[in-house]
Amino acid sequence: MADRQTVNGLRDNALFARSVKRLYGAERMEYACDRYRALYDLHSKTYGDGGIFYSSPGRIEVCGNHTDHNNGKVLCAAITVDTVACVTPIDEPKIVVASVGYPALEVDLNQLNPDATEFGTSEALVRGVCAYYKDRGYAIGGFCATTTSDVFKGAGVSSSASFEVLICEILNDLYNGGRIDKITKAKASHHAESVFFGKPCGLMDQSAIALGGVSYIDFRTSDPKVQTIEWTFDDLAIVLTNTGGDHCDLTGQYASIRMEMEEVARCMGAKKLRRVRPEDFYAAIPQLQSKVSGRAILRAMHYFEENKRVQYGARAVETGKKKKFLQAIRESGESSYTMLQNCYPIGDTLQRIPLAICLSRRDDAVQAVRVHGGGFAGTIIAYVAADGADAYVRSMQSVFGADNVYRIGVRPDGACRVEM
Repeated sequence: MADRQTVNGLRDNALFARSVKRLYGAERMEYACDRYRALYDLHSKTYGDGGIFYSSPGRIEVCGNHTDHNNGKVLCAAITVDTVACVTPIDEPKIVVASVGYPALEVDLNQLNPDATEFGTSEALVRGVCAYYKDRGYAIGGFCATTTSDVFKGAGVSSSASFEVLICEILNDLYNGGRIDKITKAKASHHAESVFFGKPCGLMDQSAIALGGVSYIDFRTSDPKVQTIEWTFDDLAIVLTNTGGDHCDLTGQYASIRMEMEEVARCMGAKKLRRVRPEDFYAAIPQLQSKVSGRAILRAMHYFEENKRVQYGARAVETGKKKKFLQAIRESGESSYTMLQNCYPIGDTLQRIPLAICLSRRDDAVQAVRVHGGGFAGTIIAYVAADGADAYVRSMQSVFGADNVYRIGVRPDGACRVEM
């Protein structure tokens, strides 16, 4: 447990320096020292001297656009932004979390049933994690936490999943001796969000954040096949641009992707496209076109080809073959644009995502670019030669705003205790 002397001496703390290098990169040491010290100061004002620090990252979707909901494959990664907590264990059966900028929440650990009045709240996420652990025989207990986050909202890097997995790791470390495996933490977080928070979702976000590094995940079954891969492309900068656009009234367009993919699957006698052999699908297109729309067929084509791209993209990262990785990302972006068709909403004339993609393609430093996440409005991801990244960031900021362009890195660790 860190005390005042430890926190004041972070700049000379070798253990903390190693943690910072792994979690954020050595160049962010000053930022990390200031951030952790400020969080400790805020926490100690309410809960006294002493505290344990935990970190839970955001995540990016590297490849695998709209594949997980049909039991497909994804390539995702934990990134160098995170939610940090300073935590004090307590004996009372309650969890109190005060996030900077928000009122404190409190959850009674004797009341762990879903509550519809809590849908959409952080209380629901905490309660859901605790319920999942308790139902499976894991220990839960009380603590008070003060949290801060630089997981930017609106850019599709999963701030809610970062919070969920943070709670999982705190309980894992304080009350379970660190024995809970990473996929169980991901499943607990997924359960909290889908059942208690009221937002149906896949398991990708929580898995990437719990696992750390680059994760190849195959969702063919309810127990996904997971492989963690080391990221070695240090000469590539990763830049996210939040292009803007309004997500309101887009639910139907997001839902149409899954609906149309599953419509094709049903025509092939299956519930999900993963249960359809690609060669059978392609052979059936002459008959399918009288049963489903051309867009549905194109979206199914995207699904089958994207699964292949995820697989060889993962292999390219694993073997350090950068050119093949970048080829996979470029092909993924083109497929999302032309076949999945999630780069701008129907009737939209602003077309912020296509604008950002086309501007990026004009920059010689940009090696690959694609829509990131759900699409229609929101974010693109670009892989940029490191020596041209600063100029690219400035160029994109001039169009989309200084607060909407983010340079990030892949972090090797998932949610964890921060040693100091």
